[in-house]
Amino acid sequence: MMDSKTVETRHAPIRYLEGGSGEPLVYLHGAGGMTENDPILKELSSRFHVYAPFIPGYGETIECETMRDMLDFALHGWDVVEALGLKNPILVGHSMGGMIAAEMAALAPNDVSRLALICPAGLWLDEHPIVDMFSLLPYEMPKYLFHDPEAGAKLMTSGLDLSDPKFLQDYLVRNARQLGMAGKLLFPIPERGLAERLYRVKAKTVIVWGESDRMIPPIYGPAFQSAIAGSTLVNVPEAGHMVIAEKPADVLRAVEAVA
Repeated sequence: MMDSKTVETRHAPIRYLEGGSGEPLVYLHGAGGMTENDPILKELSSRFHVYAPFIPGYGETIECETMRDMLDFALHGWDVVEALGLKNPILVGHSMGGMIAAEMAALAPNDVSRLALICPAGLWLDEHPIVDMFSLLPYEMPKYLFHDPEAGAKLMTSGLDLSDPKFLQDYLVRNARQLGMAGKLLFPIPERGLAERLYRVKAKTVIVWGESDRMIPPIYGPAFQSAIAGSTLVNVPEAGHMVIAEKPADVLRAVEAVA
């Protein structure tokens, strides 16, 4: 069970979810946001004391106009860690959250105990372009996010019709708020020079990728692995970009292994 709490930072009051016991683990969500019922939070909190802050613009956390670029997001991440009173936490990030976690680990290489990057954004290979998520409509998303698009659509909508006008309206309003912040990191392409900084990461690192990821191709897994010294790569079969929803137990095992 995850509790919803608030912590004060320089930029804004930040809502976060907290649950579980054990070593402190900070989980950073992707551009799609998160809820307290996310399977990955249930899995991680079965083994660790999980803190999952909402990135500004998501959930009940307000947008922050003072956060403009990758450095601002990474420093904000460390502001949240400090406000929570944590020392040398495990950092786990999915997609956009993985990009931020990697930047945090590069920025403060001696302050992360372990690092887990799940289908992270942040690199760009011209021969393997990443899908432009900002151009996709709701009904197009499942085929890029899930190994099983039909099952993925049900997970995303709890049975709602992705083509229903009311759902589409609510989806677009919510996404306008969320993606307004995400766009600072991911638009027009999710590349902000991370490749030049990954050599600074000292934390023991695992990279987890769904073998059916059609959003960020799995070829990016070896690219991250080669850039982070001593890191390991775990490929998860029958899982896509949302491996955190399709195979959360596999993700937990990968995180436990690096821990």
